[in-house]
Amino acid sequence: MFQMDSQNSTIQVVIFNLGNERYGVETSQVKEIIRAEEITAIPNAPEFIEGVINLRGQITTIINLRKRFGMEPKPIDNDTRIIVFENEGNTIGMMVDTVTEVKYLSKENIDELPSIITSRTESKFLKGVGKLPDGLLILIDLEKVLSEEELPAVS
Repeated sequence: MFQMDSQNSTIQVVIFNLGNERYGVETSQVKEIIRAEEITAIPNAPEFIEGVINLRGQITTIINLRKRFGMEPKPIDNDTRIIVFENEGNTIGMMVDTVTEVKYLSKENIDELPSIITSRTESKFLKGVGKLPDGLLILIDLEKVLSEEELPAVS
């Protein structure tokens, strides 16, 4: 489920915000984090696809994670970041409100999601809940944010 460091069973996570909620994603899944830039809209794309950017000569699809999670969209500002990752050979960016920090999380501080949440289809990209001294963190698997059917749309 998680790539644990064999010596001390911890993972390193990038922590980001969407509204008032905190999320984390393993650093092993993240290629880079960039500032939001000019995004070109794509006609007839799924609603959660914000558009594409030119990332050093490579066309990269940008997914608005707020829209993907069914949240109210918000305008891009100076804090907006794009978390870039690879998924089945595609470079994809996830637009988030802010990226706040990178932390280590021990295996003992990660719980499974409650079954009432895992029974919902949107939960397929949620990995668990991390417990930090200052609150909870929802852990996301970037490779599962897009379903098999949606992947061709971003290629």
